Amino acid sequence: MIRPLRPLSLAHLTVLELAPPQVIETAAAAGYSHAGIRLLPSAPGGLAYPLMDDPALLRETRRRLDDSGVKLFDLEIVRLDERFDARTYQRFCEVGAELGAHSILVGGDDREPPRLAQSYAALCELARPYGLHPSIEFMPWTAVPDVASALRLVEAAGRPANAGILVDALHWARCYSPLAQVAALPRELLHYAQVCDAPAQVPDTVEGLIHTARCERLLPGEGGIDIQAMLSALPPALPLSVEIPHHVRAPIAGPLGWARQAREATLRLLG
Repeated sequence: MIRPLRPLSLAHLTVLELAPPQVIETAAAAGYSHAGIRLLPSAPGGLAYPLMDDPALLRETRRRLDDSGVKLFDLEIVRLDERFDARTYQRFCEVGAELGAHSILVGGDDREPPRLAQSYAALCELARPYGLHPSIEFMPWTAVPDVASALRLVEAAGRPANAGILVDALHWARCYSPLAQVAALPRELLHYAQVCDAPAQVPDTVEGLIHTARCERLLPGEGGIDIQAMLSALPPALPLSVEIPHHVRAPIAGPLGWARQAREATLRLLG
C-alpha cells in the first residue's frame, strides 16, 4: 500500500453512516493515518455521535484508536451562532483531549462580527489547555463566507496560540477568493486542509451549494476544481482531510470501498 508523504485523514462526513469506532477501523483498513469524528451535527437534526454522553462508545472508540494506530485529527462541528456559550463545550474538549485530537472544525453563523469574534476567542481559550486548535472553515452561505472574512475573524479574536483557518477545496472554489489570499495566510494558522472535487458549474442557490457540500462531492480529478492550484498555495506537508460525501455512489461502493476510492484519488492528485 502506498504511503503518502503527508498525513491523510478520513473525514467523518465521507462515511457518516459509521459510528466512531467503525470510522477508525475503516480508516485503518483503507490506509489513512488519521480520521475525524463528528460529535455534533452540522445542522439541527443532522447525524452525529455525541461521545460526550456515551461512555461505552467513547471507550470503544479509544480502544480502536489504540489498536489500529490511526490518530484522531479533528472533531466536528462547533457552530458559532448568536447563542454560543463556550462553557457548554467543556466536555466536548475533554473528549477531544482524551482521544488525542488536534483540531476542532468550526463554522461561523453569527452575523454580528464583534460578537462572533468574542465567541471564537472564547472557544480558543477553552480549547487551548486541551491542546486543541479551533479552525474556522469559511463557507459561502455562512457569516464567514471567504478567505478574507476568515482572516478578519481570526485577527479580531486575537488568539494566535491555537487559532486556525481551514481551507476546503469545495468552499474555496465556490467563494471566488483569489489564490493569492490563500497563499498569504500565515503558516501558523494552517493546521489542515480538506480535499474533494465538484462540478465546474456553481449552483446558483444556497440550497444547491449546501446540497453539493453535504451530498454530492466528487473524487479529486473528476470535477472542475483546480485542487492542484489550491494545494500549491498551501504548505507542502500540510495534513489533508479527505471529505467526499456522495449519497448515491458511496452506498454502492460501501464505506470501505468508498474510503479507498477517495484515498486513491487523493494520492493520484498528489502525484
